[in-house]
Amino acid sequence: MNKATRQEFFERLRAQNPEPRTELEYSSPFELLVAVVLSAQATDVGVNKATRKLYAVANTPAAIYALGQAGLESYIATIGLFRSKARYVIELCRMLMELHDGEVPQTREALEALPGVGRKTANVVLNTAFGQPTMAVDTHIFRVSNRTGLAPGKDVRAVEDKLLKVIPKEFMLDAHHWLILHGRYVCKARKPACPDCVVRDLCEFRGKTV
Repeated sequence: MNKATRQEFFERLRAQNPEPRTELEYSSPFELLVAVVLSAQATDVGVNKATRKLYAVANTPAAIYALGQAGLESYIATIGLFRSKARYVIELCRMLMELHDGEVPQTREALEALPGVGRKTANVVLNTAFGQPTMAVDTHIFRVSNRTGLAPGKDVRAVEDKLLKVIPKEFMLDAHHWLILHGRYVCKARKPACPDCVVRDLCEFRGKTV
């Protein structure tokens, strides 16, 4: 995909959804961080269902830490891998209180030092909570980038690096949300909804559906 096509690609996604947002529900950087940690191998819908109840009771590092692992597990038991996630979140809360005065750090290095936080999670928090031009590549973005020809790569890091290089700066802040939503609802894994796609004619995928 060439420069002019990429420009048109994102102009159309922006016209369709001028203010894209994550589907995870949160009201603070901390709530977002916990939600993203919980969302690994789980749906946003499932995470939101659990965090609505959790955050009504505890939505700060101190409050969640006070619940203890067993207490936290009772709120997130409907989420996959909830025991290990509860362990991560409790330890994460402890580290935030001890090392960061209870605040979510705004650097990749500090975020990735927290339990349960990898590069993708750090990118989501930096982009969504703090407005940094990062690119969190999940399965949806990896698929869209390769399938459309936008930013082909053999692994998620290669795709991330390529996207950061080729996405026009004016779209960089919202590009993560446009691509993930496009992959989730239009450019789906098993059967992409090509007839409903606003970038169909720009896409290089040979197996378009009709």
